[in-house]
Amino acid sequence: MHKVRFILVLVLFSLMFAGKVHAQWIQTNGPSYGGKIVCFTMSGTNILAGGPGVFLSTNNGISWTATSLKSSWVSALAVSPNGADGTNLFAGTYDNGVFLSTDNGTSWKAVNTGMTSTCVSSFALSGTNLFAGTYGDGVFLSTNNGANWTAVNTGLTSTSIRTLAVSGTNLFAGTKGGGVFLSTNNGRSWRAVNAGMTSPYVNSLVVSGTNLFAGTNGGGVFLSINNGRNWHAVNKGLMNTRVRTLTVSPNGAGGTNLFAGTFDGGAFLSTNNGKSWTAIGLTDTHVFAFTVVGTSLLAGTNEGIFLSTNNGTSWTATGLSNAFVSALAMSDTTLFAGTWGGVFRSTNNGTNWAAINNGLTKTNVSAFAVSPNGAGGTNLYAGIYDGDVFLSTNNGTSWTEVNEGLTNINVFAFAVSGKNIYAGTSGGIFLSTNNGTSWTAVNKGLMNTRVCALAVSGKNIYAGTEGGVFLSTDNGTSWTVVNNGLTNTTVSALVVNGTNLFAGTEGGVFLSTDNGTSWTVVNNGLTNTSVNALAVNGTNLFAGTWGGGVWRLPIFVRDNH
Repeated sequence: MHKVRFILVLVLFSLMFAGKVHAQWIQTNGPSYGGKIVCFTMSGTNILAGGPGVFLSTNNGISWTATSLKSSWVSALAVSPNGADGTNLFAGTYDNGVFLSTDNGTSWKAVNTGMTSTCVSSFALSGTNLFAGTYGDGVFLSTNNGANWTAVNTGLTSTSIRTLAVSGTNLFAGTKGGGVFLSTNNGRSWRAVNAGMTSPYVNSLVVSGTNLFAGTNGGGVFLSINNGRNWHAVNKGLMNTRVRTLTVSPNGAGGTNLFAGTFDGGAFLSTNNGKSWTAIGLTDTHVFAFTVVGTSLLAGTNEGIFLSTNNGTSWTATGLSNAFVSALAMSDTTLFAGTWGGVFRSTNNGTNWAAINNGLTKTNVSAFAVSPNGAGGTNLYAGIYDGDVFLSTNNGTSWTEVNEGLTNINVFAFAVSGKNIYAGTSGGIFLSTNNGTSWTAVNKGLMNTRVCALAVSGKNIYAGTEGGVFLSTDNGTSWTVVNNGLTNTTVSALVVNGTNLFAGTEGGVFLSTDNGTSWTVVNNGLTNTSVNALAVNGTNLFAGTWGGGVWRLPIFVRDNH
């Protein structure tokens, strides 16, 4: 399935060179991480953040550097003493199990012996016991720093674990669909403790003294004062009840602050154990994780990490903060950025940005196209991932829906060929010949209709799909599959450079010099082969990868002498 990848999309002007590729990929110093941060942990004075890899801050979150674990999506972090005056850092990933670092993230090794699931959601430490919660296979226990794992699931009737928490000798597991479970014997047996809890989807558990708080998906926050035997909702003022994360910190007056991060609704603060809540910013933001560093609060969001030094009254973007930018476009000297928060415009090469969303009723922007409007100006089109195409005729100052005939409105890509505008969607390709006023499906021969990329070269139109590349030579009236040699057919990006056609796939980059008739893999030196974006600048091909940053491949010009 095509994954929506929130990455820095490369927009570089192409100079056309006909040539063969005989070079190796080189990793650039450009962006090497995305914005979504879902977990934190502390190791001494160091802060570690997990998302598209593990990141380290040594200055209270002001700036961040990537560790060497970059190829896995990190969903959980934990730190424990290693018995040699050092620390063990554990990273749980969505796809590759558990990794261990004994040198603050400089190097990592997989530690998964005995673990039947490689999708790890959470960790909890109790003495020398390390517990790992997984999606689907329950809870695993290691007593030897991850060298071996044993499943500890007796009585755990719901094995999709979202969160773990320890309170004294009590171990709690929050699950997806089964509520909260309690073990009093290090996981050897479990029992459900859900009396009064009306939402069984538990995303977060946090202990504050004798209080146990549960953040749920749709039911808000619940409080138990007796180790889970009874629960009651504490949601007054909590305007968003899809709670993703909870954390507590001292409030400086002998009490505690309880913070709740929500899906779409930002962050909330309670100073009275959940009796009432106040919104504290990050509005319209997915808040996945919190951590407290002294008197500072860090929030991990879909747009990176934000720092507050005043209990959430105000927030500042840190060095690991970038919006989910999924599309970029240039129109003359104006740069447009499409994000999952709308459209932004810069007139000074990206130094400053201004939101331009007037009339844009949906803001998950996934694609742009710029074309002449026939009256000496330009039309700017914005494709929305979860619905609609919008048109601006005034550089984004205002927007109008242009969707007539567009029966599938999840738009992933655009291409412009003369007066023709093509839209690639999750339901095929649509053509407009009248500036988006109306659209017609043009899918004859298109055997896979989830179109993630489009490119034009003369009279040839190429479509990148989850079933490979298709070619049309008649303005989309008919399509032919052109996949010979394309060993990975999940195509996310296409770019044309003279007679060279490059395809970015989940298996790296492929090159065709004969209009797609045959393909050759060009991955020499490319250690991250999940490629989401391609662009050509002069004699260099750039590839944006999922979690591996930006890579450059020199394209040599053919010597005709």
